[in-house]
Amino acid sequence: MGRFLAFLTHAVEGAPLAAMAASFLWGVLSILLSPCHLASIPLIVGFIDEQGQISTRRAFVIALLFAVGILITIAAIGVITSLAGRMLGDIGRYGNYLIAVIFFVMGLYLIGIIPLPISGHREVSMERKGAIAAFILGLVFGIALGPCTFAYMAPILGVAVKFARSYGALLLLAYGVGHCTVIVLAGTFTEAVEHYLKWNERSHGAVILKRICGVLVILGGIYLILTAT
Repeated sequence: MGRFLAFLTHAVEGAPLAAMAASFLWGVLSILLSPCHLASIPLIVGFIDEQGQISTRRAFVIALLFAVGILITIAAIGVITSLAGRMLGDIGRYGNYLIAVIFFVMGLYLIGIIPLPISGHREVSMERKGAIAAFILGLVFGIALGPCTFAYMAPILGVAVKFARSYGALLLLAYGVGHCTVIVLAGTFTEAVEHYLKWNERSHGAVILKRICGVLVILGGIYLILTAT
């Protein structure tokens, strides 16, 4: 794996097409290799499952809004922390504690211990509410991912500053697309499987899935606390 990561780092500095592909893969790996990023998978899976019987297209939209919310916050944190003279994405230990609390609340919600008004399966207006809630959840979740994200984005940022802004922006966009792709596929694929199995929000399998996701999200919160510096 170390050799593969070194290869990707070198590829980012190569020809444009190879650099774009490497940036995309860096975005994918930023989800798969990072414990704090992996928490986004059970979070969006559980959230979409809680929406009840929705179309695969709507699941795609909700997952996409969640992922876009994450990227917007990460970009904002990068600008703010750099202007403040801190390491890119460093929100400090108290920022981690705050996000961990949000993780715990979302985890307990998915398990079914506490209620939250973010379900979107009862009426049309609530469907819109579910999409908005997914976007807001992504914005909040992005705060926790700052330090993790910029650690994986470092090779792309290092190359981006050496070239024209337009080329650097394309590399960062490719990274963002790779980052979003994993989240969107996880949310969309889960809903597609539930349609195939004919699950609804009250099905035994769906309830178990949500509870597993809730536990994983809580574990993500514990990880944030343990790694807070």
